[in-house]
Amino acid sequence: MNNSGKALLAVAIFCVAALSVFYLARDPERRVLDARARQGAPGKFVTLSDGVTHYQIDGPDTGRVVLLAHGFSVPLYIWDSTAAALSSAGYRVVRYDAYGRGLSDRPDVSYTDALYDRQVLELLDSLKITRADLAGVSAGGFVTGVFAGRHPDRVRSLVLVDPVAGQTSTTMHPFDLPLVGRYLWQTLAVPGMAASQPSDFVDPSKFPDWVERYRPQTRYKGFGHALLSTQLERLGMSMDTVYRRVAAAGVPVMLLWGREDHTVPFARSESVRKAIPAAEFHAIDGVGHLPILEKAALTDSLFLSFFERHR
Repeated sequence: MNNSGKALLAVAIFCVAALSVFYLARDPERRVLDARARQGAPGKFVTLSDGVTHYQIDGPDTGRVVLLAHGFSVPLYIWDSTAAALSSAGYRVVRYDAYGRGLSDRPDVSYTDALYDRQVLELLDSLKITRADLAGVSAGGFVTGVFAGRHPDRVRSLVLVDPVAGQTSTTMHPFDLPLVGRYLWQTLAVPGMAASQPSDFVDPSKFPDWVERYRPQTRYKGFGHALLSTQLERLGMSMDTVYRRVAAAGVPVMLLWGREDHTVPFARSESVRKAIPAAEFHAIDGVGHLPILEKAALTDSLFLSFFERHR
């Protein structure tokens, strides 16, 4: 090997080493999520066909069942206030962590709509729940919408809170690049996800622990893959197609939306209302993406009255 070849090899080795060091320094995923990691955690765990699912049940065993699905990445605690209000009113409230989030497994698979749909179906079956009211916030609105459209016989009613809507982008450049995309996602996007969560609120100061509650899940291997795969699987998808299927199934729907939502802008509520013309709609003033937390008393009362009207 001549001198120029040796120089190129040395540069290549240096670049690989530098990229490896940068990856190790930036990637927060250091731990394996196993039984030991889950020891002492609140809630329960069930092994479904795609892995272990973490869930929590509140309220009386004989109560009418409400299943709550969280959004893109914040786990089941996003529903703390709603679950407390509904269970106090006599409902049996089931919350769960979607695969890749919270304390549920992070299977190394494609995070398709079929995966999320199967998780809900198998969780309900494992709990011997034949029919339930469903509620989904943000991306959880899409998950519950898919479920309601595919299994309307299992759904009594559906509540959508600031759900993802409209046409998704056809690219995630540079994160959709082969090989390079996943590296960039883990080193540039994932490390900052916890710190970005307060942007869902109009007044983040009212939720001072929000970032630290989020951070632990990012330390378990597979978290970043789950989120990136979810995004890639939905590229170019028309979310409203799902909501039109819900309308065709005849499932009663209530739609709530924060007027100051910058995560899924309020203007997108129009497309969901067009897809589900019969939906009961409530615009919530003075709140962002999570009215269930910023105006919990109001949204809790809307949930209860809606369920009461659809017995």
